[in-house]
Amino acid sequence: MSNRILLEIGVASIDDAVSAVETGADRLELNCALSLGGLTPSAGLFAEVRRRVKVPLIAMVRPRPGGFAYSDADFDAMIRDAKDLIAAGADGLAFGILTTRGEIDIARCRKLRDLCGDCGAIFHRAFDVTPEPFAALDGLIELGFCRVMTSGQAESAASGADTIADLVRHAAGRIEVLPAGGISHRTVGEIVSRTGCNQVHAGLRTIARDPSVSARPQIQFGRETQMQAGEFDRTDPSAVAALLLALKD
Repeated sequence: MSNRILLEIGVASIDDAVSAVETGADRLELNCALSLGGLTPSAGLFAEVRRRVKVPLIAMVRPRPGGFAYSDADFDAMIRDAKDLIAAGADGLAFGILTTRGEIDIARCRKLRDLCGDCGAIFHRAFDVTPEPFAALDGLIELGFCRVMTSGQAESAASGADTIADLVRHAAGRIEVLPAGGISHRTVGEIVSRTGCNQVHAGLRTIARDPSVSARPQIQFGRETQMQAGEFDRTDPSAVAALLLALKD
């Protein structure tokens, strides 16, 4: 690759952020819970990362895992988080809101986009489940998004490279197209060559271990089985009622 390609790294901790920048990342996207696809980072996490790094810092605004059709309460939380993150110095917000049919939720996306002002609005990989990607891209351009992240609606950016290239041509410079999804040193050269993009997003995770739980390895603090795409945990009110009833017996 002869031309300089901008590298954005998705991070979920202060140590991750500092390490990525020291290694050469040009831009960061800050999340929490990357194993769930990335959720909104806490105010404290964002503030400490912002204090420690000087590269452009994008913050995820995603209130829960699963899909992207949110309740009114979820959306209220997104508005509040967006305001706080912008005030704390975010250079851009990554968010994506869909209808229950998987189409861009124009009204809600416009409200969040308008809230961004001069802060960049990035539509994240919710784009990859829209039924009509080129119509969705036109909608994001009309709304004023500066960038869209995509794997080309495929399992990985390498698999979707041809579609990403088509999206780049369709965008014609009106919005940045950021390849994302399974990008590594083995695939990045081919992806850049095939898509014509001048930037890529990668997670590049590895396993770290915290020895503090080693005395009781049988105790688990999370779900052992992986949920399917579109599924997420919710409190079961009927189970709460049953438990309260049992306590009264």
